[in-house]
Amino acid sequence: MEQTGLIELLIEPAAKDLGEFTVRRALPDKNRQRVGPFIFFDHMGPAEFSPGQGVNVRAHPHIGLATITYLFEGEILHRDSLGYVQPIRPGEINWMTAGKGIVHSEKVTPEILASGQKLHGLQTWVALPLEQEETDPRFEHYGAEAIPKLSLEGARITVVIGSAYGHTSPVQAASETLYVEAKLDEGASLELPPAEEIAVYVVDGSIEIGDESVSRGVLAVLKDGATASVTAPGGAHIMIAGGDTLEGDRIIWWNFVSSSRERLEQAKLDWQEGRFDEVPGETEFIPLPEKVVA
Repeated sequence: MEQTGLIELLIEPAAKDLGEFTVRRALPDKNRQRVGPFIFFDHMGPAEFSPGQGVNVRAHPHIGLATITYLFEGEILHRDSLGYVQPIRPGEINWMTAGKGIVHSEKVTPEILASGQKLHGLQTWVALPLEQEETDPRFEHYGAEAIPKLSLEGARITVVIGSAYGHTSPVQAASETLYVEAKLDEGASLELPPAEEIAVYVVDGSIEIGDESVSRGVLAVLKDGATASVTAPGGAHIMIAGGDTLEGDRIIWWNFVSSSRERLEQAKLDWQEGRFDEVPGETEFIPLPEKVVA
């Protein structure tokens, strides 16, 4: 839905069934592929699993992007073809650069599987700059204690990636990236940090931007260069995402992102014919789909 005022677009995420649970996908959208480098934006949960059930995303490949996992509740066990085995918990950050190719799985530990699992968080991808699309893959984990946190009047803020409110995250992004969590008290207002492109996602509650309201589960994409504040009449939990505009077009197919259709076709063939590296100790994997449903 197009808007006047400060908001260019309001995106109501589409529900996507991942098997064990359903996510709400705000990006890519038919009216907007990306905001800054963010090209994929999934809201997971809140979900609760009975004992013996939980997240079980088998090994699958990526190219041309970096994944960012950020949890509000629960735990996911990351394993990848570089040999990293890393649980992620609330407030921590997993940054995985796929570059020319990586394979990973996302599951739960046997202990959590036995006791039951709660899960709530965000899975986002950023497209890599053109000159880094074929970079070597890498994985970095950042503990919650390393991520800057601050309080402003009526707002508790975490600077997940980038610089905002006088603080800078240690996460090494591939391009100018802004990713901030904010929890606003009832009636609180917060000025948005500057960015070439910026959007606000309402995790919980509702907000006002100028004279426009944004409800829970909606991504509000602001007009380029807009200077704005958000107000939470009844309190809200939001994520601010954006950064510099990336040069060039990107094509998304399944778990692959590239500026080249030929490169995507090669990645499909490589996965189908087993040329990606495997996740050590894992034999299960997600086969190449015959088609991808938008």
